[in-house]
Amino acid sequence: MNDFINFCRSRWAAFGFAFKGAYDLLVNHAPSKIHLAAFVFMMIACTVLDFPLWKWTVVIICVGMVLCAEALNTGIEYVVDLVSPDYNILAGKAKDVAAAGVLFASMSSGVVAILLIGDALLNG
Repeated sequence: MNDFINFCRSRWAAFGFAFKGAYDLLVNHAPSKIHLAAFVFMMIACTVLDFPLWKWTVVIICVGMVLCAEALNTGIEYVVDLVSPDYNILAGKAKDVAAAGVLFASMSSGVVAILLIGDALLNG
C-alpha cells in the first residue's frame, strides 16, 4: 500500500511541476500571450458562429498543438541558453529550428481557423 501512496504522491508532484512550467510559459513569454489571445478569439468565434462539436474539436486540437510547440520551443531555448551562454552558431540554429516548429504550428492553425470561420460565414 505504501508503494501505491508513494506513486500517487510522485504523480501529484509531477502535475505540480507541469503547472509551474505552464505558468512560467504563459506569464513570462510574450509569444504565449499572443497565442492565448488567438485562443480567446477562436473561443468567441466558435460560440458566436455556433460551431458544431467537430469544429470545436479541431480548434481545440490546433490550440493544443500551438501551445505545445511554444512550450517545447521555450524549453529548448532555456537549455540552449544554459549550455551555451556565449554565442554559438549551432546554438542559434537549434533555437531557430525550434522557433520554426512554432511557426509551422501557428501557420497551419491559422489556415484551419480561416477555413472554419470562412465555411461558417459562407454556408451559415
